[in-house]
Amino acid sequence: MAKLKYGMVGGGPGALIGNAHRRAIALDNTAELAAGVFSRTQEKTMAMGAELGIAPERCYKDYAEMAEKEASREDGIDFVVIVTPNHTHYEIAKAFLEAGIHVACDKPLTTDAAKAEELKEIADARGLLFMVTYTYTGYVAMKLMRGLIRQGEIGVIRTVMAEYPQGWLYDENNSGGKQGEWRCDPARSGRVNCLGDLGTHVENAVATVTGLKIKRVLAKMDVVVPGRRLDDNDQILVEYEGGATGINWTSQFAIGCDNSLRLRIYGSKGTLLWFQENPEEVTLIREDGIPNIIKRGYSAVPPEAARYGRLPSGHPEGWLESMANLYDSFGMCIDAKKAGDFERGMIDYPTLEEGIAGLKYVEACLESNEKGNVWVSL
Repeated sequence: MAKLKYGMVGGGPGALIGNAHRRAIALDNTAELAAGVFSRTQEKTMAMGAELGIAPERCYKDYAEMAEKEASREDGIDFVVIVTPNHTHYEIAKAFLEAGIHVACDKPLTTDAAKAEELKEIADARGLLFMVTYTYTGYVAMKLMRGLIRQGEIGVIRTVMAEYPQGWLYDENNSGGKQGEWRCDPARSGRVNCLGDLGTHVENAVATVTGLKIKRVLAKMDVVVPGRRLDDNDQILVEYEGGATGINWTSQFAIGCDNSLRLRIYGSKGTLLWFQENPEEVTLIREDGIPNIIKRGYSAVPPEAARYGRLPSGHPEGWLESMANLYDSFGMCIDAKKAGDFERGMIDYPTLEEGIAGLKYVEACLESNEKGNVWVSL
């Protein structure tokens, strides 16, 4: 298939996430950036477009113009990447879906589940693909753990301990720069900060690896750092369908923690352990109690997970490669759509369903916290 073309909304000068998406997509050279609205000001968009080698006529004044004009071009973009603050996701995604363009959007999908459901209705009606970039699910190790659980290696899951602490917003005199300012602003982030930014990753990671569905939650969401208006520390008790339980912890003031997503999954026959800052390894402990460390790049990793690896063992692959793996599957599905041989079973990336599940989790936690830390069913 010919190389896909994509556009980007957001990701202007100094934007960490937009630059990361561009680099991840470029890893496999299957899609090229052809259009964009990189800033709220035309001047900055044009400057960023020039830096990225985008034709001036495809550097648009706003997302609505971009969606309309790209949809009418014979060589228009195949998909758009949305890397803007949370409160803008819905309107931007809706515009491109209505223009008939596939969408990849950063999480959380929107600021409420009802709007996310609307996006799903539009995408389904038009037969369009939609990826929500829960990046960590792209790791080979995550796919390995998912396979081990499906094969019954640890038996019936009994409890899951999941956490994602960071320390970057611990200082009341430092708002974390551009990235922190909008996350801590209710007008741009929505009703949550830490739970939307980190907690949705935790929920999605557990759901993707274990297949468990949440039955109900009990949440304690705290605003701890002086001057903050949204949650910066969340402790969630979880009960899953089938009887398994869990505890999810997220924090933004945990000094010494960088990007410390961690899963501990305890079953009737064994345990699985994984730490995002050492993503190449999965620890499997069977009933004999002996830790077995499985590393990416070795034959112990089955083909369905190993196919996402790019380098031999000992050459570490990380977060960018994980994101690239999501785009690899997304691009393959778009190619299949164009060729007329797409099947749902091809999808191996987070979809609208996962995005909606994350928002329902957030809303249930908010309700639980507001009612005095009580159990709330999903």
